[in-house]
Amino acid sequence: MHIVADIHTHTIASGHAYGTIREMAQAASEKKLSVLGITEHAPGVPGTTDPFYYLCLNLVPKILFGVRVIHGCEINILNDGTLSLEERFMIHLNYAIAGIHTTCYQNAGKLRNTENVISAMKHPLVKLISHRDDDHTPLDYEMLAKAALETGTALELNSSSLLKPEYRMNCFENYGTMLECCRRLKVPVIVSSDAHDPSAVGCFDPALKLLESVSFPEELILNTDEQKLLDFLLSPSR
Repeated sequence: MHIVADIHTHTIASGHAYGTIREMAQAASEKKLSVLGITEHAPGVPGTTDPFYYLCLNLVPKILFGVRVIHGCEINILNDGTLSLEERFMIHLNYAIAGIHTTCYQNAGKLRNTENVISAMKHPLVKLISHRDDDHTPLDYEMLAKAALETGTALELNSSSLLKPEYRMNCFENYGTMLECCRRLKVPVIVSSDAHDPSAVGCFDPALKLLESVSFPEELILNTDEQKLLDFLLSPSR
């Protein structure tokens, strides 16, 4: 299985990442990726960029080192189910990722956590839910997968989470449950590195090993095909 795009990555603009856009794109080229998605953290994560950053994304070359560069944002899901980036900034993105980060979210229990994630899925620019693998904020994966199917949202298999199971409580077990729900309901997934340094761009091995171990169908993995992925991410807002 070959992954052609890494659409969840962070640069120095996120405040706790360590590469520039060009360094990340060069790393993507060296890994033979065709698409790189830059998704800086939205307000709520300490030290991240001012939202004004998103107004100027049109200044970044669309092709760097032979890699197509697209721009999203990893937006925080808040305890009232809203998103931490204002609409006037979101409209400048190619796509959005929504995720829970404990810097700006308090565990509300499995049902309420799931309802908050589902609320975020309903925004037309939210195409991917990030790293929902940690029982510090548990989820109902059956509810999550059904809502993903209804809203046309993909779920992420985050390779970085699998490298730090001591911090991501029960992440292997939770991904196993999530992937089984996705297989049964035919919900698409996207494999991401969540790279915070150029050296991690395109590092998918832990995720690919997990997918192989559960015989997950390749046709449900969106970023094995560039056109399929771009059609999904860049299609008109639903």
